[in-house]
Amino acid sequence: MEETGALFDRRRFIGSGAALAAGIAGLSILPQQACSQQHAIEGLNVIGPRQGFSPHIGTLVSMMAWMRSVVLQSVQGLTVAQLDLLPDSKANSIGALLLHLAATERYYQLHTFENTKWGSWDDKIKKQWDIPMNLGDAGRKTIKGEQLDHYLNTLTEVRQKTLEQLRMRDDKWLLTVDKSWGWGPTNNYCKWFHVVEHESNHNGQMKWIRSRLPGSSGEN
Repeated sequence: MEETGALFDRRRFIGSGAALAAGIAGLSILPQQACSQQHAIEGLNVIGPRQGFSPHIGTLVSMMAWMRSVVLQSVQGLTVAQLDLLPDSKANSIGALLLHLAATERYYQLHTFENTKWGSWDDKIKKQWDIPMNLGDAGRKTIKGEQLDHYLNTLTEVRQKTLEQLRMRDDKWLLTVDKSWGWGPTNNYCKWFHVVEHESNHNGQMKWIRSRLPGSSGEN
């Protein structure tokens, strides 16, 4: 069951973030040539409210955009062979991990935006997303042979849906607590922050694999 209510003091951020309003609500995906200078120009390194979103949701969006830009830098320029590389028989490829990020975000969309109980997706959804979500042997056998754009386009499409839905919601929704969640009482903010943390975790794996590619300097 969900408990709707302001369990936290949802103060407006000091100054309401007006100076940040021209930021990057739509920059969940940056071009592959993203660099530190561009980040500074676009305001990517300023975490805080974003135009078109309630204050806390805008801050979450800024975190999501920053983390996604880091993932894109980690995989920029990879070939099909590099995206498909399996370091060992139990590992996941970079391509599979990218699709896994999209699958995870898609499932959190269904759960938090459509109030779908986790795992009770319809067969069409399961057919599309269960393998990249669960990975394992099925992922190693089937997720391969695609160009980098295939993975990035999928990530972009999923993220656009997330942003569309977040624009329709407010901080009260974000702070709503789900008492039945497996971690214990958990609000939507925590669930979506986990999506950010999840990308950080797998970004480390992708950087490690990339550092082991033939011709790499070996640096993470």
